[in-house]
Amino acid sequence: MENTRKRKNIAVIIAAIAGGLILFAIIWGVIAWRLIGGAGGSSLRNIAGDTIDVVYVEGVIGDSGSLFSEPTYNHSWTLDQIDELMYSSSNQAILLYVNSPGGGVYESDELYLKLKEYKEVTGRPVYAYMAQTAASGGYYICMAADKVYANRMTLTGSIGVIMSAMDTTELEKKIGVKTENIVSGRNKAMGNPLTDEQRQILQAMVDETYNIFVEIVSENRNIDLNKAKELADGRIYSAMQAKALNLIDEIGDFNKVVDDLREVYDLHDAAVNDIVNEKTFFDSLFSSTSKKFALFNEFAVVKEYLDDKNHGKLMYYYPLQ
Repeated sequence: MENTRKRKNIAVIIAAIAGGLILFAIIWGVIAWRLIGGAGGSSLRNIAGDTIDVVYVEGVIGDSGSLFSEPTYNHSWTLDQIDELMYSSSNQAILLYVNSPGGGVYESDELYLKLKEYKEVTGRPVYAYMAQTAASGGYYICMAADKVYANRMTLTGSIGVIMSAMDTTELEKKIGVKTENIVSGRNKAMGNPLTDEQRQILQAMVDETYNIFVEIVSENRNIDLNKAKELADGRIYSAMQAKALNLIDEIGDFNKVVDDLREVYDLHDAAVNDIVNEKTFFDSLFSSTSKKFALFNEFAVVKEYLDDKNHGKLMYYYPLQ
């Protein structure tokens, strides 16, 4: 009996070790896959004949997520796809599908400029379709389009800049934590809490990026600069309000945008081709695994949130929550 128990215990230990090794191999395999960049591809290469290619911008415009999070919008991949469309013999137009609250000022501007470059190099049109939300940076990138459509239920606008900083000094006192920064100048480690001088420094940066946003709206929507500033107080607009203020061109569904493109540019025979960053098996697996790990990692989640709030990143972003 005792020998049988020992054999069972050994079998359990071996199984546990084998399971651990398999899990280890899977995790590092996924990490390597993500680092190498094997995150799917588009269906552009499989289409024959003329195409209207739909480029999707969904989620926050910025990083594609950490190794342990589910990817949504992938910035570098999207830029690469637009580069490929520039030199595609089948592509005849880009239809930008936007469902985004915005994101980083750098990434929003980079995507805007890439769409502008596509138009300059090819002479082909870009139309924008706003889905549920196309606010702040989501609206910003639509300014590259020749024509901007919104669904009648779209929330748009939020023309402005936000930089968040969190003062955690009182919390740190309560839990007995003290932060020490060894710095070369009094403004090297800004924040937590902000001094009046630091607040003025950061406000100047916000004002600068805000002025760029307003100028882009004024130029691309043919709105007087002073009028554009009046509209750009950070508020969101409904589709009907945006149209009345000339912030968009038309209200309609996705099919109406396609019909308009085909009619205006004689693209009746062009196929609508979705440029999709297809999710791989590893992406799905890691997304599921990360959700399970999160149940045991509440402290890490809180720490990540606090760290993120103190980065002081300039954002063309509409906070949905």
